[in-house]
Amino acid sequence: MAAPAEPHYLVPKHDGDWTVEDVLGLPEDHGSRIELVDGGLLVSPTPKSGHQRLLQKLQVALSPVLPAGTELLPGVNVRLPGQRLLIPDFAVVTTPGLEVVYYQAQDLLIAAEIVSPSSRVQDRVLKRQLYAEAGVPFYLLVETDGPAVLFELADGEYRESARSEGGKLTFTEPFAATLDLTR
Repeated sequence: MAAPAEPHYLVPKHDGDWTVEDVLGLPEDHGSRIELVDGGLLVSPTPKSGHQRLLQKLQVALSPVLPAGTELLPGVNVRLPGQRLLIPDFAVVTTPGLEVVYYQAQDLLIAAEIVSPSSRVQDRVLKRQLYAEAGVPFYLLVETDGPAVLFELADGEYRESARSEGGKLTFTEPFAATLDLTR
């Protein structure tokens, strides 16, 4: 008689707190976004097509207006202080062309999140707080069914610096851009 098949897990059994090294050692083909906050994993499903279309639209709109010395990258690992590793939907980094497994928080100019049903609390509250604590200068929060808001770091917390109106988000800092968010 054949032995029963081993159950398949998204992440392997793990005793104790997870570390950044543990998370980075996971296979890349797990089909989910796995992030780390203080020893615990945040696992979310791969974004749906509407989310990805909006991401592409934002990338196409921002790429031509990026200042020299920056680069826009989707879905990169960002190492924050302690045992924290986040994956923004995209980041504008100040270290273009760098070949790394993760960027340090201080390498980011903007961290951007597109809110999905499975990530509402994480994007609106948790990640916003963690990026602020890490000193990321700007945080872009894009609601799929609502406004987009650009926050600027001031005195250790984010303050709203621009909000979309009529499906367009216009801002002048950290560089000038107008983003058409209509579908």
